[in-house]
Amino acid sequence: MTRPLALVLVISLHPAFVAAQSHEPPLSVVVPPHLLANAPATLAILGADGHLAPGVTVDIGNGQFAVTDPTGRASFTAPPDGAFIASAAGVSAAALVDAPQGAPSQPASVAPGVSQHDRFAICGSGFSGEAASDSVAINGDPAFVLAASPLCVIVLPQSRTLAGHATITIEAGPTHTTAMTNLVALDFVPPNPPLMPGHKGKLFVRATGTTDALLIVAENASPDVIHFARGESQQLRTSGGPQNEVAVQVQALRAGSFSFHARILPPADAQSAVRYLEIAEGIAPKSAQASVKSIASELTRHPRDSSSARAALAHIASSAAPGTFRTLIATAVSSLD
Repeated sequence: MTRPLALVLVISLHPAFVAAQSHEPPLSVVVPPHLLANAPATLAILGADGHLAPGVTVDIGNGQFAVTDPTGRASFTAPPDGAFIASAAGVSAAALVDAPQGAPSQPASVAPGVSQHDRFAICGSGFSGEAASDSVAINGDPAFVLAASPLCVIVLPQSRTLAGHATITIEAGPTHTTAMTNLVALDFVPPNPPLMPGHKGKLFVRATGTTDALLIVAENASPDVIHFARGESQQLRTSGGPQNEVAVQVQALRAGSFSFHARILPPADAQSAVRYLEIAEGIAPKSAQASVKSIASELTRHPRDSSSARAALAHIASSAAPGTFRTLIATAVSSLD
């Protein structure tokens, strides 16, 4: 008797400020997406298990290093301009460095839909660069501040915080501000009838916590067991409404357990991508300089039409040698997800 396949859905979020890797990294470097020039900031290191990792040495550029404390975080001072890159164990993350503007305080903002179980960014002004001095609560539940700068904080909701509309409060010294979002849980709907080897079918990813249509990425983690008909990594849009879901067309190859990853894509940020590309152009190999400049120019003219730019940049990143240039290009790609 042919056995049906078993499914495990792994939900993950790949924030725009973490450089893409071609394999499962041993750790993750978490930095705020924007730093304030010459101001204190905090980064965090997460191990492969998702837990904060103390005692990790982090290269923060210009011959300087920081070591994560018992909470898995490390303080540093942002450079005067350009981009900041932090690296550890072969994994890098980048952030843009903003100059003080002397402008009025900016209200806190967050993407309209964020993962219930993963970290996300809140940006504005008046935060503390020392993460321990920022107090964040989601619907009254304290959230853990992983990384911080005066312009952005990265927070992790508690597991008990429910999906749905969320009011976020942030306190940092005299600053008290609020932001609104929706906490979203991604779940799978088991196929009915169950998938059988050699047959086609559909898997459904359902978003709860919002009735808004969401752009997500579904990635096949078991291509030897199951095949995604339209590519093993797909951008999909949920239907919106009370039954907020999207189908993935699949074909079962053989019996066995399989899994796929699903993550919410934040809104594309063409302006940040252009800034990364302008910095990358100055250190790009001669063979890539013209392409990087052309893509940045095209994004400036047509910021809402970023799909071709993203594909071209992903190709450049895939062939670039490890180092600052590849990190900048990869982070520009993530900004356009």
